[in-house]
Amino acid sequence: MSTPPRSGDGPAVRALRYALRVPFLLWHVFVHLPVTLLLMAPPWGGHRLAGGERLDHRMVRWWSSGMMRVFGMRTRRVGTPMPGAVLFVANHVSWIDIVALHSQRMMGFVAKREIAGWPVVGWLAARGETIFHQRGSQESLGGVLHEMLARLREGRAVGVFPEGRTRDGHAIGPFHARIFLAAVEAGVPVQPVALRYGEHADAQAIVAFAPGESFFANFLRLLGEPVRPAEVVFLAPIGPGDAEGRRRIAETARERIVAAMAP
Repeated sequence: MSTPPRSGDGPAVRALRYALRVPFLLWHVFVHLPVTLLLMAPPWGGHRLAGGERLDHRMVRWWSSGMMRVFGMRTRRVGTPMPGAVLFVANHVSWIDIVALHSQRMMGFVAKREIAGWPVVGWLAARGETIFHQRGSQESLGGVLHEMLARLREGRAVGVFPEGRTRDGHAIGPFHARIFLAAVEAGVPVQPVALRYGEHADAQAIVAFAPGESFFANFLRLLGEPVRPAEVVFLAPIGPGDAEGRRRIAETARERIVAAMAP
């Protein structure tokens, strides 16, 4: 197992960050989280706020924004997420990608089934309209596509990581075209999103899972990292009639994200 990238800080500095952040993390989990879940439950959760956003969706964004701050991530939104039924597609390096996206827009993610067993994050994902997929199972993928299509036709947003797995932060892998089928059949736009960590995306490899690194190890390592920006860049959407077929949509979405990640 290789050593994960480090920010260059000494152990004393990291220990100080842990001493400051662990209490905030515990407060966010044991105080803010119950409040969030209470306001997400009926009858309050479905209440529409000014601007039309549901209260439960606002609470997901609020809690996720707080989680980003606990980890020293100062979130910046660039561009505007589309309303209504949209398929959001983003690059993928770590579990915190889901939190970053949820801090800006409520969407039901397609995620690997293992996430359901992760502490806190997995439990929240299950209550955040996540669609779990068993990787390597064609039967599971068929069920996922069916659920995605149903949600999009209901006017709800879905988020996917079309690379199919996390990457090391140095490059963006090919996008699997099949996952775009639901957007094509539902006739809804696809909006690419670039997730950039650090100034000019210079911390992608630090945030990413190191080879063989577990969720818990990555979670603890990121908790001790320096304060840095996390940019969620909503790019120009691809309308139902802007590209011919799912393969071309996948290529166009990847091209836009790669261009946005360039220094």
